Amino acid sequence: MKVKNLAAGALLLLSAGMYSCKNESQFSVSGTIKNPGNLKAVYLIEADSSGLKVVDSTSLGEGGKFEFKHVALYPNLFKLRVGNTGPQGGEMQGENLYDFIAKNGDDIEFETDNNNKNHEYTIKGSDDSDKIKEFNRISNLYGDKNAKLFAEYQEKSRGERNDSLLKIYMPIFLKNVNEGGEAVLKFVNDNKKSLAGFYAATTLDPTKYEAQLIKFADEIRGDFKDNPTVQKFIAQMDKAKPISLGHKAPEFTVNGIDGKPINLSDYKGKYVMIDFWASWCQPCRQENPNVVKQYNAFKGKGFNILGVSLDKDKAPWQKAISDDKLAWAHGSDLNGFEGPTERLYHIEAIPSNFIIDPQGNIVAKNITGADLEAFLNKTFK
Repeated sequence: MKVKNLAAGALLLLSAGMYSCKNESQFSVSGTIKNPGNLKAVYLIEADSSGLKVVDSTSLGEGGKFEFKHVALYPNLFKLRVGNTGPQGGEMQGENLYDFIAKNGDDIEFETDNNNKNHEYTIKGSDDSDKIKEFNRISNLYGDKNAKLFAEYQEKSRGERNDSLLKIYMPIFLKNVNEGGEAVLKFVNDNKKSLAGFYAATTLDPTKYEAQLIKFADEIRGDFKDNPTVQKFIAQMDKAKPISLGHKAPEFTVNGIDGKPINLSDYKGKYVMIDFWASWCQPCRQENPNVVKQYNAFKGKGFNILGVSLDKDKAPWQKAISDDKLAWAHGSDLNGFEGPTERLYHIEAIPSNFIIDPQGNIVAKNITGADLEAFLNKTFK
């Protein structure tokens, strides 16, 4: 009798093991959309190093049910897109997107209610998906704040530019952006071993948070080795490191507007701002009056500027220098973003600037407006 009970117990355990085995070669998503209304289709979207792509689709079944089975080459970010039409021709009208992280072997259960205006959803069976939801909550909080702020500004300005209103709303907008960035950065630092932390990091402004992103790339270097998106990010940060704060500014020679060569080493022992700009760049031209103001205020204290233009023709470049009264040295490779100086400094957008101290170290990057004035006041106080 005892032996018989042992045999029955062993058979029970064996059966339980058989029924609990997971298919480790793929993951599954079983979903329910309550109150689907006119919703007809669900699309499975996968992130890769080049962006997002639709990898599968299905029709909603009875009761708003659907299911996907998909092979993940590595743990990765996925999205469910719910809407009425196919992925061709741009975004779907009334579409909703839901993020999750999956790896082979995961049996994921998804549920949402189409009547929920906040597009809230529950997801089970994916370790990091709750963290992605937490990040989205942070991102949406500050995004919604500025969306409401912009709508209020538009209503009061009646859709026209209003400088007096901008003086009121812009500081609030920037405060929200800064607070949102700091909240995302805290989330990243709290979740370094999670893909959710990585994907949150990719939403940070690389201009403002370059030093933090370079540090983060070093910290996750040994993780997610099979994820090409992570490895591409690390490679980008490695590329940015030599021209980041605290590093020696790379030496270069550029042809002056008078045809004579200008060397960065000509400014050895001085503060100099390398200002990358172009005559055709409207944000550059809008910033130029501020640069002129700061140059006139601090040139007597040791502040120098070397303008490097991304123009390809000399005539408009020379005219812009005269029109904007840019009374400092100017040079250009006359080859746009493909010039050797631009490539050396990895210039991908303008205006862009680097401030270099008398020892040749990069001490500030991409500071404009009031931030430039504050930096110069602090440096030359």
